[in-house]
Amino acid sequence: MTKTVGLLVMAYGTPYKESDIEPYYTDIRHGKRPTEEELQDLKNRYEFIGGLSPLAGTTDRQAKALTDALNKTYDDVEFKLYLGLKHISPYIEEAVEKMHNDGITEAVTVVLAPHYSSFSIGSYNKRAKEEADKYGIQLHHVERYYQQPKFIEYWTNKVNETLAEIPEEEHDETILIVSAHSLPKGLIERNNDPYPNEIKDTMDRLEASTNIKHVAQGWQSEGNTGTPWLGPDVQDLTRELYNEHHYKNFIYTPVGFVCEHLEVLYDNDYECKVVCDDIGANYYRPEMPNTNPLFIGAIVDEIKTVF
Repeated sequence: MTKTVGLLVMAYGTPYKESDIEPYYTDIRHGKRPTEEELQDLKNRYEFIGGLSPLAGTTDRQAKALTDALNKTYDDVEFKLYLGLKHISPYIEEAVEKMHNDGITEAVTVVLAPHYSSFSIGSYNKRAKEEADKYGIQLHHVERYYQQPKFIEYWTNKVNETLAEIPEEEHDETILIVSAHSLPKGLIERNNDPYPNEIKDTMDRLEASTNIKHVAQGWQSEGNTGTPWLGPDVQDLTRELYNEHHYKNFIYTPVGFVCEHLEVLYDNDYECKVVCDDIGANYYRPEMPNTNPLFIGAIVDEIKTVF
């Protein structure tokens, strides 16, 4: 007999339409409304990448692919999908309430982010647990999956495929920049947060598993809080590496993200490319994991360790 278990897939969320941008941005800013200038800046970024981010559709496809993969993996469990978002409806709390209304008493939670931080995955899990406790729902949390062999295999394949596009005689003049979303330094230090070490560990694993000769770690998409964030920023890092080593080719792997969205399509494909064009170097950015079976498989393998 199969039992039904909830699968709570959590993600950042993104505006579905232009009128969502202001309330979405306000939610990110903990209820503080953005200025007209800040709002217009965000709208301009969305406009630049084609109107709005493709994130919403990709998140839906990733969640469905994960549900299907789990239901093929487990014989005695049927996973029922619930999507919970951080900054826009359906919010995490709404998803947990829906689980309760559907009679779910046990669920697995996973965030569409590979590395653990108390600021990211920790905060998602906390919100889910606080709501689940109201209804007596037992949760099994996935906290990270970057270390799963299939996740590293995905990025290894992509780096090697990209490297193969570059003439072999230029491989020594090529560098891989491994990056993730920056976070406030104070928060990381106060919590002794493992996040920076997990990003470095990812870089070390890729250096060991790929054919790349040179690697560096950077940070991107820093918030405008007036306080120090983790650095160096990928744009500054690109200039520094060029000035010091005169690399001809820069390969960017924003491994802290799992799909093409604003931070990748703008912060990498526009801002980093502008720097590469300025210094006369070539810009490369492999395809993001999206619904690739290796990526989905890495999450399935991690779920097997907690459920």
